[in-house]
Amino acid sequence: MDAVGVVLGLVLLIGVGLLTLAVVGTVKAAKAMAAKVERHEANARRAVENVALKAKTYTKPGAQGQISATRLALRTSLDGTRLVLESSLAEDGQLAESLQLLARLDVHAAELDGELRILEREPDAGRIAAKLPELRERAERITHSAETMRWAAQDRMHRFAEDELTRLSKECESEAGALRHWDAAPRVPGAAGSSAGGSGSAPVDGSGAGAGSGAGTQGRAGLPAGPGGPGAEELLGLGDPLSRLAQRLRKPSTGPSAG
Repeated sequence: MDAVGVVLGLVLLIGVGLLTLAVVGTVKAAKAMAAKVERHEANARRAVENVALKAKTYTKPGAQGQISATRLALRTSLDGTRLVLESSLAEDGQLAESLQLLARLDVHAAELDGELRILEREPDAGRIAAKLPELRERAERITHSAETMRWAAQDRMHRFAEDELTRLSKECESEAGALRHWDAAPRVPGAAGSSAGGSGSAPVDGSGAGAGSGAGTQGRAGLPAGPGGPGAEELLGLGDPLSRLAQRLRKPSTGPSAG
């Protein structure tokens, strides 16, 4: 019985632990979902307000239009700076300090936007004309500070991208040079000599062949061909005997006469 009680106690504890974890997880998920919904709702509300301010800028002349333009410029500058800083935070951790400064600017911008909203509803035109220049000057200071950080962040991103591109270009050029560097085919030591000897012996062979062909031509020149040359009968001694005797009598005598 004791063992069964211990097992039941352990099962109960495990069940309670699992139930607690499930409840905690559900609460956290609900809070995260509520925060996400609230954030999207705030963004949607801000987008609607920006559209309304833009419409008032063009539709309401005078001080009312100037107030709307000031509020719209203030919001647009802060939102653009926040977008640039948050998008580059993953690549550059130093922008976290810029985001902290932007958060402090958001506090001043929220206070100023509230004052401008109150002034927008002010029925006294003299009060509006007296307060508006001061509020616009504060808005310009906040806008200038936000724009300075945004431009600096953009220049920093451009500089990093340029340095990375320069480094990458050098690496690509080095790799291209390595790919073009190949060794010539290995040469056999006697290949040059044999090729030189072969090239030198070629004229000798040609001249010998020419001489041989010339000698063969001269060797066969004893049998002249052509219509003006002697015939084969004369060369063989089968010609006319009288003509042969006449030729012998025409030869001059080389010794003294017998007479």
